[in-house]
Amino acid sequence: MDILELDFLYKIHIVSTSLMVGVIWIMQLVHYPSFNFINVEEYKSFQEFHMKRISIIVIPLMIIELTSGVLIFWIYQTDNIFFNISLFCLFFIWFLTAILFSKMHQKLTLGYQISIVTKLVNLNWLRTISWTLRLGLVLLAGW
Repeated sequence: MDILELDFLYKIHIVSTSLMVGVIWIMQLVHYPSFNFINVEEYKSFQEFHMKRISIIVIPLMIIELTSGVLIFWIYQTDNIFFNISLFCLFFIWFLTAILFSKMHQKLTLGYQISIVTKLVNLNWLRTISWTLRLGLVLLAGW
């Protein structure tokens, strides 16, 4: 692959990461805290709706972000410290999402639980900060 292909892949990576940073900040400041204002009787339906609809946005973006990042690393054998640290942050985000957040959302499909919503909001700061840091590192890596 030549420099034009790297440039295109890098742009895809920046766009997907930027979009995820926007999504995570909206989730952190608006959407997750709003879970506390949903009518308890309707909460199960709300959570199922949330999980179906947010997945339409988040899953493709996360897959594009991960795939483009791994391809850049693998194909170009990059030793760019900023990019490599950003990729580590991405693996950390995926780990948190798979191990913690999926389980919390699954528990909320059983009904509203203030302790889980509070935990969701508080722990999501880890993903919010990690994604924001990632974007800065990816931009610093600049090709």
